[in-house]
Amino acid sequence: MGALTPELRERLYKLSTTNISDAMDALGFSNVCHGIVPLYESCKKIVGEAITQRFIPTDHLPKQKHGGMEAIQNAAPGSIIVVEGSVRTDMNTCGGIAATAASVNGLAGWVSDGLVRDVDEIVDLGFPVYCKGRTVLTTRGRFMEAAINEPICCGGALCRFGDIVVADKSGVVIIPQERLEEVTVKAEELAAREDAMIRSIKEGAALGDVDVKSNYENMLKN
Repeated sequence: MGALTPELRERLYKLSTTNISDAMDALGFSNVCHGIVPLYESCKKIVGEAITQRFIPTDHLPKQKHGGMEAIQNAAPGSIIVVEGSVRTDMNTCGGIAATAASVNGLAGWVSDGLVRDVDEIVDLGFPVYCKGRTVLTTRGRFMEAAINEPICCGGALCRFGDIVVADKSGVVIIPQERLEEVTVKAEELAAREDAMIRSIKEGAALGDVDVKSNYENMLKN
């Protein structure tokens, strides 16, 4: 942990996940979580370093503890819990108790490629959660935490302990910690070029002229 300085965090808050995704494309790779969206309409944008968890079906295995609590307890303030939990379509990976504990401990948010329950409680908390859907099912007797801070696959994206998570209404991207600076710089460059296009359109410039001048189709190759 430690790649995300306060200055870089502030810069990332000014960028959209689409800016960051485009930057990674321009740099020759991609790491986007597919199908993960805000749990509720007013869910805030989040930026933070990843604490990873993997959930599996417990079925015949003995479950020892409430999943997620160890990770939450040991996470640094501002961190984001990132969960691999899509092995079953009914897998609940966060509920009101876990979300309350995460909020009280100062975590920035929760990202899961599984489901979430106790939505009313989470909305009342104002705790940012991004996931694939909702369920009423408990984890008791069904699912268990199998790993903490090991590499996981969340929504098709690789996430390791300390990688940088950015989530907004467009979706979720995960920036490899060792590439944080170059991705941020490239994203800022692309955002500035797109902002210039939007300004020109608002000022009345012909869309075709703006498109040609910006060389939009080749923007990620330059």
